[in-house]
Amino acid sequence: MAFYRRIRGLGATLVTSNLPFDEWTSIFGSERLTGALLDRLTHHVHILELNGESYRLATSKKARRRLGQGQNPSPKAPNEGGTSAEN
Repeated sequence: MAFYRRIRGLGATLVTSNLPFDEWTSIFGSERLTGALLDRLTHHVHILELNGESYRLATSKKARRRLGQGQNPSPKAPNEGGTSAEN
């Protein structure tokens, strides 16, 4: 308990999932365990629910289209690695 009091409020934790909370029981197997976990995770939090197409899915679709057109399937964006001369 003393450790919890020291770290509380000093940092942030980000948890992401593509499953809604009501489907977490299928992952953890127990309603009781899932309820306890969600109770602790959602205490004093901000929940952001984002709905829309995945950026990775859209990028993958574009790469497949490029491949079908005979172009390079995975050109790197300037922030995706490589040396500055390559970008």
